[in-house]
Amino acid sequence: MLGAIIGDIIGSRFEWHNHKYKEFELFTEDCRMTDDSIMTLAVAKALMETEKAMQSVADGLERSDVYYELLEKLSIQYMQAFGRRYPDCGFSRAFFQWIISDNPQPYNSFGNGAAMRISPVAYIGRTVSEIQRLSETVTGVSHNHEEGLKGAEATAIAIYMARSDSSKDEIRKMIGENYYQLDFTLDEIRESYRFTTDCQATVPQAITAFREATSFEDAIRNAVSLGGDSDTLAAIAGAIAEAHYGIPEQIKERALSYFDAELLSVYEEWVRFIKDKNQ
Repeated sequence: MLGAIIGDIIGSRFEWHNHKYKEFELFTEDCRMTDDSIMTLAVAKALMETEKAMQSVADGLERSDVYYELLEKLSIQYMQAFGRRYPDCGFSRAFFQWIISDNPQPYNSFGNGAAMRISPVAYIGRTVSEIQRLSETVTGVSHNHEEGLKGAEATAIAIYMARSDSSKDEIRKMIGENYYQLDFTLDEIRESYRFTTDCQATVPQAITAFREATSFEDAIRNAVSLGGDSDTLAAIAGAIAEAHYGIPEQIKERALSYFDAELLSVYEEWVRFIKDKNQ
């Protein structure tokens, strides 16, 4: 999850001032956490609270329909709560209306917000089929368009496979056969690539930024160098790269300095939760 937040922070200053090169300072005073990070932490919180409430899951039993119903409810609850506490972090107009609504309903969105917030799911699901249902549950509360659901699921599957020591070729094959054709290179599309918030024009590019990378940092640099919605591209690429490479300690420590106390407490709770879950 932290890889997504790091990508968001680094990419934030380039969202409206695209930088088509890989050479730049990673962290500056102009960097910040955007809606990508806020919603990622909200999803993490919803998953933790669902897992705590449904203790049978910890015993290895299959997740029930009741589990997914609770996760749906808590996803809405925490995304709205976090969003209302951080209203100026960069939400689209449509999603902010969802956040402040007394009766939030999915609005057929295929925006890339579906994919930028999904990374915690890949640390909870135990199989591909579980990842798929977890992703659908979390995403469908707002982004219920086919392309929104697909973008989130492809991202979650890529992270899950990277965590499971799948090779980049195996990840490419899985995504190519089931989600998107990855038949391009960054150099081929960089000059013509433009800002878009559509999942179908963001997720394949972010996955390719990871595939062409030689390190966690290089994946972030690749994503930013495309231009476009830089924070979201880097968040998606960073989430996958974290699972594959890990995060250098120096980059981790610098990124954590951008958290306020409340968000840092959620992140630290997540770290403890995942550590306990994997013991």
